[in-house]
Amino acid sequence: MPDLEYKQLRRAYGFDEVALVPGDVTINPDQTNIELHLDKLTFPLPILAAAMDAVASPAFSVALSKFGGLAVMNLEGVRSRYERPDDVIQQIVSASPAEVTTLMQKIYAEPIKEKLVGERIRTVKQAGAMVAVSVTPQLTKRLAPLAVEAGADVLVVQSTVTTARHISKSYKGLVFSELCSSVPVPVVVGNCVSYNTSLELMRTGIAGLLVGVGPGAACTTREVLGVGVPQVTATMDCAAAREQYYKESGRYVAVITDGGMRNGGDVCKALACGADAVMLGSIFAQTEEAPGHGYHWGMATSHSALPRGTRIRVGTTGKLEQVLHGPATVTDGSQNLVGAIRTALGVCGAFTIKDMHNVEMIIAPAIKTEGKGFQLKSAQC
Repeated sequence: MPDLEYKQLRRAYGFDEVALVPGDVTINPDQTNIELHLDKLTFPLPILAAAMDAVASPAFSVALSKFGGLAVMNLEGVRSRYERPDDVIQQIVSASPAEVTTLMQKIYAEPIKEKLVGERIRTVKQAGAMVAVSVTPQLTKRLAPLAVEAGADVLVVQSTVTTARHISKSYKGLVFSELCSSVPVPVVVGNCVSYNTSLELMRTGIAGLLVGVGPGAACTTREVLGVGVPQVTATMDCAAAREQYYKESGRYVAVITDGGMRNGGDVCKALACGADAVMLGSIFAQTEEAPGHGYHWGMATSHSALPRGTRIRVGTTGKLEQVLHGPATVTDGSQNLVGAIRTALGVCGAFTIKDMHNVEMIIAPAIKTEGKGFQLKSAQC
């Protein structure tokens, strides 16, 4: 009989399919160290806010920075296109489901105004907060110098899928090694989900790597393009590349899992998979400080020809402080994330996040199928 195998498939895993194994020794949670080191910068919390207009406004960036996290502002969003962005966001929030995608395509067609780029960054800096900004590869050469001049502390170059080599007949692709040597701030690049691409990107000199294609709550890339890798597998593969690069160079590149996390359990699993930090969107969109008023949409939602995201209703569940430090008023794990991280490290016997990378993980039944029937019934009532 002929060999009919055309290509091999490997099993990939998402957060619901794995669990962490407790350590042989436990540690008091308040003795754990959960700092994020990004090149020469240190942040008390390993938590970033996604570069989405419904989340990372200047005001939100200031608020998260005061707690020790880092928000990434989208330099190609409404705040760089309109003098009164809050009015524009209200239009998006108020639109009907049938008209919202077309409305956003029209709104985001407004040209970016370089004056506003600097103004938004300076607003955050004047409040004494750290500033991270996000640009796409296509506009990096134009916007990166403006951002650095205005005082940006971190530059994030972000697209749905990012590689170190891009082939195009229409323009010369962005060369990350040239970018890293030309700007005096850490460069974070994403998004990526594979070992080989991660290793190649790290070799260009970047300080951090965003991991995640398709898992975000507002992302439809897997539905529209069929492209994506579940976050447990993606994070582990990219973390393996980081370890290899560290052996080669002695330089440590932060791996940041971006998207797909709904609660503290998912965040802790991402760290155990090898992430040094997480980037959150929908969880922060649920805070009272978020500018989206209980709505959330991705960066690619407004694409002029092929939207790869959608506006979703996430609701408003509490303040930013509750999400980070509690006290939690909901039982779904979306609040007191810092408490969850510290407790998970303590239960698993990890003093630091790097120690957490060595925690044993197992393939496990989805939590909702393992003795949680009454929780499901309560949620439906």
